[in-house]
Amino acid sequence: MLKPEAYEILEKQFGFRRFLEAQEKIIESVISGTDTLVIVPTGGGKSLCYQFPALLLPGLTLVISPLVALMKDQVDALERKGVAACFINSTLGPQEQRVRIDNMLRGEYKIVYIAPERFRHEAFVSAVKSVVISLVAVDEAHCVSQWGHDFRPDYLGISRALDKIGRPPVVALTATATPDVREDIKKQLCLRAPNEFVSGFERPNLQLVVEEVGTTEEKFSRLEGVVHEYKTGIIYAATRKNVEKVSAHLRSAGISHIAYHAGLNDADRRKAQEKFIHREVPIAVATNAFGMGIDRADLRFVAHFDIPGSVEAYYQEVGRAGRDGETSECLLLFNYADKRTQEFFIEGSNPTPDQVRAVYHWLRQQPDHDIQMTLDDMASEIPGLKNSMALSSILGMLDRRGYIDRYDIPGKRSRGTRVLRPEVTSSQLELDEVAIKKKATSDWAKLDKVLAFAYHRGCRQHFILDYFGDHAAMSCGQCDNCRSGRIQVAREASGKENDLVRKALSGVARMSVRRADGWEGKFGLGRVLQVLLGSRSQEVLNSRLDELSTYGLLKSYPSSYLRDLFEAMKTAGYVAISAGEYPLIRLSDEGEKVMKGQAVAHLYWPSVEADDAIPQLSAKSLKVVKPGGRKANQSSRSKEGSTFEETLRLFKTGHSFSEIAKIRGINENTIEDHLAHLLATGTQGLHIDSVVPIERQGIILSKSAPSVERLRDVKEKLPDYSYGEIKCTLAAHGRWKTKTG
Repeated sequence: MLKPEAYEILEKQFGFRRFLEAQEKIIESVISGTDTLVIVPTGGGKSLCYQFPALLLPGLTLVISPLVALMKDQVDALERKGVAACFINSTLGPQEQRVRIDNMLRGEYKIVYIAPERFRHEAFVSAVKSVVISLVAVDEAHCVSQWGHDFRPDYLGISRALDKIGRPPVVALTATATPDVREDIKKQLCLRAPNEFVSGFERPNLQLVVEEVGTTEEKFSRLEGVVHEYKTGIIYAATRKNVEKVSAHLRSAGISHIAYHAGLNDADRRKAQEKFIHREVPIAVATNAFGMGIDRADLRFVAHFDIPGSVEAYYQEVGRAGRDGETSECLLLFNYADKRTQEFFIEGSNPTPDQVRAVYHWLRQQPDHDIQMTLDDMASEIPGLKNSMALSSILGMLDRRGYIDRYDIPGKRSRGTRVLRPEVTSSQLELDEVAIKKKATSDWAKLDKVLAFAYHRGCRQHFILDYFGDHAAMSCGQCDNCRSGRIQVAREASGKENDLVRKALSGVARMSVRRADGWEGKFGLGRVLQVLLGSRSQEVLNSRLDELSTYGLLKSYPSSYLRDLFEAMKTAGYVAISAGEYPLIRLSDEGEKVMKGQAVAHLYWPSVEADDAIPQLSAKSLKVVKPGGRKANQSSRSKEGSTFEETLRLFKTGHSFSEIAKIRGINENTIEDHLAHLLATGTQGLHIDSVVPIERQGIILSKSAPSVERLRDVKEKLPDYSYGEIKCTLAAHGRWKTKTG
C-alpha cells in the first residue's frame, strides 16, 4: 500500500488525482524491488509506472528506450514537472555525453534515458558501476524478443549489462505482447520471479474497419474521405516510397500534413515530429518508425495505406487513435497484392544460413578485417545479396554470436564492422539453423494472421483480443463486421463438429510430411479438398491420391462449406498456408492436438444452407446430389430454375467444374462462364472465396491489370492456374466483363 505522501507527489508533480486501473499495484511491485513485467495498451500510462517510482526510490532510475528521437521531449516534460532528468544517445557529441555522465556520477539526476546500444557499451557500464541504481526500466520490451513484431538486436545485450552493474530491479514494459512474447521477454532479460501485469487490450472506442480496394486511386479517394471526416490522425504506409506517394497526393489536394520516414535526416525527422506533436499540423504520413511514444490524445483516426506485418504492429499503431477515450476510426485499406511488400521485409529479416556464411566470408576478405561502409555500399559489393535489409539482419546475427563487433563511427550515422575472430572460417560458423528456420516460420505465420484478420467475418476486436490470449472477450459492436449485422461468433465445437474438424485436419496430415520441427505441406488447399471430396480429377488419380485413407472422407459436404471451414481453421491457427506463388497447406502444432483429440476445436463456424442446425451436419440435411444423379444431355434449363441456378445448385452441393459439366452435358468452359457471371452479378449465397482460395485470388489479381480484355494475357503469366480460376476471380473483383447472359 502506498503511503499518503505518494498521492501528494502524484498530484503535485504529475497532475493526476488518482491512478489508472492497475498502475497502483504495478508501482507497489516496482517499489518493493521485485522484477516486474507490464503489458499495458497504448494510452494506458506505462511511463508513470517507472517515472513515479523513480521519485520514491533513493537512487537513479535508468530508462532503456529505442525512442532516440523522442527522448528530449520526454526529458523536457519531466523537467517541467520538476524532475531532474537527462538523456544520453547518439544525437549528442562526445563532449556533451561526457558532461552528462559526470553529472550522473555526481547524483544530479533521478532519471536517465539511454539507448540500448549505449547501455551495453563497456565505457557506460564501467561508469555507472559506482552509481546507486535503484531501478532499470526497459521500455518497448517486446523489442528484446525475436518472436515480437519489432525485434532490435541491441536489446539482447541488456541482460549482460545488467549483470555487470549488479542486476538492480527491472521493470519491463510494452503495449503489445502475445503470451509467447511475454515468456520470451522474461527469458531474454532473465527476470527473477517477476510479478506480471497484463491490462485488458480492449479499446471499445476504436472502430476497426477493413475495406478491400483494387487500385491506388481508390486508396487515395478513401483517404481523402477519412481526412475530411475525422480531421486529425496518422496514415501509415509500409515503405518510404509509399509515404512520399501519399504525401504528394495530400499536398496536391491541399491537405496540411507532415511526412516521416527513416530516409529523412535527423533534423528533418525531428522538425516533422515536433510539428505534429505540438499540433501545428493535423495529419502525419509515416512508416512504422513513427508513433512510438507520441503523446497526442486528439487523434480521431489511424489509417493503413498498406497491410502491416503483424497483428501486434497493427494494434499498437491503431492504439494511437482515441487516447482521450473518444470514438475514433481505424481504417485498413486492403489489397492482397500489397502482401508482397511484407514478404520482402520477412525475407530481409530472415536470411538463410548460406547467406550468413557468404557475408561473413566477404567480411573476412576485407583489409584489416575492419569495414567502415554504409549498409547499401556493403550490400552492393557482396555477391548474391539482394538488399541492405538482409545484410543488417546478418550483421546483427554475427554480432550477437560474437563473430563481429558493430561500433559507432564518431560524426557519422553509419556504423563500422570489425571481425573479432578472423581465424574462424565461414564453414566453421556455429549457427542455430533450427532457430533460424523457426524464426522465419513465426514471421510468416504473423503475416498470415494479418490476412486472416483482413478476411475475418467475425468481430475484429474479438479476433485481436483472442490473438493476445483474451479468449473470453465479447463482440465490440463497433467494428465494420459488428455494425453490418452479419457477425459470426467463435464457439467450441459440438461432438459432431469436432469430428468433422478432426477429419478435415487428418486430410491435411495425410498430404503433408512430419518433420522434427513441425509439419511441412506438400499440396495446396484445392488439392486437399479434392481428396476429401473424393474427386475423380486426373490430378488426383495420376498422383494416386485416391488411395489415401482420407479420400472421399467428407464427400457428403458441399465444397463451398469445406472451403469456409478451412478458412475458419486457418483463422483459429489449426492450419497454415505458406507464402509464395504456390501456397502449400500444412498442419500447425495446435491443429495436431485437435486432430489427435487432445484439444477441442474452437472457431468461427461457417454457415451452411441446411434444413437442420449446423451441429447436425448430416448428409441428408445438406441435400447432397450424387454424381450422375441427372442424365447427361438433359435440357440446360431444369425444372428447378434457370441454367445458372442449376449450375449454382450443383456447385454448392460439392461438385467440381468438370463434374457439373458431365452431369449437365455441357462444356466445362460454359460452367466456368456460369459461375463467373453469378459472381460478377453478386448472386446471393455465392462468394468467390468458396470458388478460388484466397491466396490464389491474390496471386491472380497481382498478375492482372485493373481491366482485363484477354484472359490469355493472365494465363500466360500463371500457367499452373486454370482458366476457370482466373475467369471467376477477375469477374468477382470487377476486372473482367463476362460474356454470358
